[in-house]
Amino acid sequence: MIIAFFTFLNAVLLSAVAAYYSVIGLAAIFPGAFWPVVFMGSVLESAKLVTASWLYRNWNTAPRILKYYLTSAVAILMLVTSMGIFGYLSKAHLEHASDISPIADKVVVLDEKIATFKDNIETNKKSLRQLDDAVNNVMSRSDSERGAERSIQIRKAQQKERNQLNDEISKYQKELAKLTEEKVPLTIELRKAESDFGPIKYVAELIYGSGDKDIIDKAVRLVIILIMIVFDPLAVLLLIASNISMETNDEKPKKKKHDDRETNPVYQRVLEKVQEAKRKLEEDQDSPDEKVSRKEEPGPEKRSDEVLQVPKENVIVIDEASGESIPPIAKEPTHEKVEKHVAPGLYKVEHVPIKKLEPKYEYEESPLAFKEKDNK
Repeated sequence: MIIAFFTFLNAVLLSAVAAYYSVIGLAAIFPGAFWPVVFMGSVLESAKLVTASWLYRNWNTAPRILKYYLTSAVAILMLVTSMGIFGYLSKAHLEHASDISPIADKVVVLDEKIATFKDNIETNKKSLRQLDDAVNNVMSRSDSERGAERSIQIRKAQQKERNQLNDEISKYQKELAKLTEEKVPLTIELRKAESDFGPIKYVAELIYGSGDKDIIDKAVRLVIILIMIVFDPLAVLLLIASNISMETNDEKPKKKKHDDRETNPVYQRVLEKVQEAKRKLEEDQDSPDEKVSRKEEPGPEKRSDEVLQVPKENVIVIDEASGESIPPIAKEPTHEKVEKHVAPGLYKVEHVPIKKLEPKYEYEESPLAFKEKDNK
């Protein structure tokens, strides 16, 4: 009984939480009619549970059309509840993501600027290497003093360009340092916000890979779908399981009473005596004695037009003049029926010879003369 109670309690709690999520989710989908949607969702959730319980208890007696309709109605209401849960959880995720979104956008912008400055610095360094290569080529082609002088002249001609490139590199590096300093607190704040998605993010990376930009959204969507599959169907099935447990507990006392009677020693002794009496009766079936019960069974109904045959010795003659009955001449019976008790409620009829009573004294012709009769 305790398991049945806790099963029913958990089914009601799951249904209540699912109803809350579903109602809030449906209200978010239809924000123009918040309270009507809340009232409608609450009534539908209650009707769903009652319908599921009624279907289980009356499945064998309910009409087929009614069973099909109520089953489809419960399935559709479970789908509606799951949609409401999806809307509620999706709304919660979007609200949390909206707090992170501005920080993430700033970090993305800073990353783009940093990448641009790094590219500019790399381009200027590449230009400086090209200028150095031009001077080195002139020096390598000539071993005379004229080659050295020529390289010096080229280097002097490049000096202005070199200074400009170096100034740009310095400028870019300063801007890069500022952007990096500005990015650091935003990155820390973003990491703190993303730590809520840490476990699911790793699972999503295992499924979708780490190169996907929308990996967190996909992971959250997957978790919401799994919750939808389990939440409301589990509540309905737990309600049906609690009905099964209650019916099982109702049948247990009857079985226990039967078992107590079977193990009762008094009952066993009485049962053995009855069985022994039945066995004796079966053994005496070939004897001419007639086995009857004290309780006589009603015979067949007699019809008025039926002719009855009466033995002669049972006929009584009435004298018309005097109106007195004349006893019929009947044969003297030789046997009589005697009922013998065999078992409680069972009797056996035996035909026992009638003992003829003889006088104890023998009379002679003289009325006062008699002597004791020898019966031996």
